[in-house]
Amino acid sequence: MPLSWNEIKSRALTFSRTWADAANEDSQAKPFWIDFFEIFGITNKRVATFEHAVKKLPGAHAKTDAL
Repeated sequence: MPLSWNEIKSRALTFSRTWADAANEDSQAKPFWIDFFEIFGITNKRVATFEHAVKKLPGAHAKTDAL
């Protein structure tokens, strides 16, 4: 059952309060995205891959937080 706009708004406000003081991207990236997807009632396994390897120009490598 889809979430109502009021439920999404309520979850978004909770999310913004929870993450207002986030400071360390390295340790908080995955929990941040998991909580973000939760706003919409979506599990991260449905929509994201974490730490996906990507190639940068010219020839360097990196990882995305979520893809």
